Amino acid sequence: MNLDEAWKKALKQTQILRSRVKPLQTHAATQLPYIFLAASKINVGDTVVRKGEIAVEKPSLILPQNTPQFEGFNFEEDFPAGASLLNSFFLIRGIRFPSYHYNNKIESLDVFEGNPDNAIRKYQDILQKSEDLHTGLIMGAEDCWQFSIIIFICSLILRQAEGDIQGLMGSL
Repeated sequence: MNLDEAWKKALKQTQILRSRVKPLQTHAATQLPYIFLAASKINVGDTVVRKGEIAVEKPSLILPQNTPQFEGFNFEEDFPAGASLLNSFFLIRGIRFPSYHYNNKIESLDVFEGNPDNAIRKYQDILQKSEDLHTGLIMGAEDCWQFSIIIFICSLILRQAEGDIQGLMGSL
């Protein structure tokens, strides 16, 4: 599967089941923990559970506009021909990210013995009982998980932009 096919698949199949409640930090690094669920292709009837955290921070070097740095998303392994073209891929589609460093760290990769619906219920219950306001819960396709995580980031950036605009309008 190439980048374009994976992107289209992720757009169709990604569901943000639970978003982060707290807004992104504008002047400091933001940690975005997530739980990503996908139906297993190997063990049919089971669910792949990928837990991780994305650090969104301003780069130490000043970058040109719309030049994000994605690290830890394993694009090189899964999409060798397209990994170096990722920023161009997004720009051609009119998708622009703030010029931040997006560092994904996968904490664990497990298999939940049960279908995705059962996994969703379990992890929603865990997050609710622990009153976790930080962790996102995402459902998507196993073979394009990177794009599902990026869609999660986009949703947070978009939600933040609305608040930032309202704040600017209120200060006028």
